[in-house]
Parts: sequence; C-alpha cells; structure tokens
Amino acid sequence: MTPKNTQKEQRFRNYNDFYAFYLKEHSKPATRLIHCLGTLVGIFVFIPAAIVTGRALLILAGVTFAYALLWTSHFLIEKNRPATFKYPFWSFISDFRMLFDTLTGKLSIKKTL
Repeated sequence: MTPKNTQKEQRFRNYNDFYAFYLKEHSKPATRLIHCLGTLVGIFVFIPAAIVTGRALLILAGVTFAYALLWTSHFLIEKNRPATFKYPFWSFISDFRMLFDTLTGKLSIKKTL
C-alpha cells in the first residue's frame, strides 16, 4: 500500500500553523506513542551512551534508530509520508513539542494503552 501524500506544497504562515498540520499527520494515538518512545530512547539511551563511551557516533545511531522507528509508524499506522521529508527543521522541533504535550497531558495516547 502506498502512503497517501497529504503534504501538497503547503505553505505555513508560522510555526503554530505547521504544528496544527503536524498533529493531523500524527492523528492516531499509536503513532504518537511510537514517536514519544523513539524520542525518549534517543534522549535517555543513545545520548548518555555517547557521553559515557566517548563515541559521538552513538548520537547519529540514536537519531537513525529514532527516525527509522518514527517513519515506520507513518507508513504502517498513519499511511502517510512523514512531515520530516518536506519540513525537517519544524518536524524535528515538533517531535519534542509533541512529546512535551503528551507528557503534560495536553495530547493523549490512551487509546493505545
């Protein structure tokens, strides 16, 4: 099955407009859960491992692992193309914002648990 492309050359006036789009692209709780887990693993596993071992390449490995997991959730769960492909900077920031919004209760992943 080919992922649907909901990213028709959209132009966003500001970051808040983009974030609203980003949340629509992450509409399913399972996708948000996988994104949160991938981001947390990157922060709390790969970065400390890089610091402890002195191997900076572990950070690259963490980013690679996290994005492979996140993108897989788009293809298998959301059936869309990750926003990262067209908006890498805002998507990266939004991954952390969505994690924060989830941890503070603003977004829900309850249907998944």
